[in-house]
Amino acid sequence: MTRDMADLRWQEDLVTFGDPKLSQSLEIGLVMIRQFTSTRPALGIANLADNLNMARSTVHRYVTTLVALGFLEQLPNRKYTLGTRSSDIGRSVLDTTELPRVAQPFLKDLRERVGFTVSLALLDGRDIVYGARAYSHRKGQYQADEGRRVGSRVPASCTAMGKALLAGLPDEDSKEWIELTELRPSAENSIVRKSLFTSELERVRRQGFAINNQELVPSMVALAAEVPHRATVSVAVGIAANAGIISATALANKCGNDLLATASDLAEHLVGHTRRNGNN
Repeated sequence: MTRDMADLRWQEDLVTFGDPKLSQSLEIGLVMIRQFTSTRPALGIANLADNLNMARSTVHRYVTTLVALGFLEQLPNRKYTLGTRSSDIGRSVLDTTELPRVAQPFLKDLRERVGFTVSLALLDGRDIVYGARAYSHRKGQYQADEGRRVGSRVPASCTAMGKALLAGLPDEDSKEWIELTELRPSAENSIVRKSLFTSELERVRRQGFAINNQELVPSMVALAAEVPHRATVSVAVGIAANAGIISATALANKCGNDLLATASDLAEHLVGHTRRNGNN
C-alpha cells in the first residue's frame, strides 16, 4: 500500500482499502470529486493535496484524468471546479428516484396555502441537496430563490432544512457531525461556533421545526421540518421567503402549523407508497 493510500484511510468517504474486489483508484477519484462543495466550488492542486494528505504529483495525475473525462474543469486561475459530467450524475440520481414525483403535489399544495417557495431536501454529507421545489412567483420571491435549483447543494449548517435533518439524527450522530464539520459562514448570520450550533439543534428538537434567519443569504428567511422517520427516507420540507417581505419569526408564526401538517402527511404517504410497491 502506498503512503498516499494509507494517509487516506481517515477520509470518511472511503469504504475500505485492501479489498481486491474494489478499485482503490476509482474510490480515491470519487473522494476527490466530493471535495468540491457549494462552499468550496474551486480548488487548486495544493488545496486538494492538503485536504487529502496526498502528494501533489499524485493529485495532479488524478485531476488530469478527471478533467479528461469531463468530471472536472480547469478555470483561468488554474484552479478546478466540477465539470458537466459531475452535474449529470446528481441530476440522474434525482431523475431516477420516485421521491420528487411523489412529493411534488404536497409541495405545491403547501405553496398555495402559504404563498412562498416550498422545497424538499436530503442530507448528503456536509450539505443538503434540493430534491424538489415548488416555486412561488409572488413579488420579491426571486431574490430568496436565486441560484438554488433541484440538484443544488448548499451547506446544511446554514439552512433550515439542514438543521431539521441534523436535529433528527440520533444524538451521537449529530454530535459527530458537528465535531467533524468546519462551520463556515455563508452570510453574516451564519452560525459558526459549534457550541451555538449544538444549542440550535436542541431548540429545533424542542419546537419541532428549524428557522433560517438570513444565514445562507441575506435576502432569505426559511422554515423547515423533517419528514418523520417512519417515512421511507429521511427528508425535510422547507418554506423560503424574502426577508424583506416577512421576518423569520413571522414566517414561523404564520406557516409553522401548515408546514408540520405537510411533513406529517407526506410521511404517511411515503410509507403507503412503499408498501403498495412491495418494499416493506
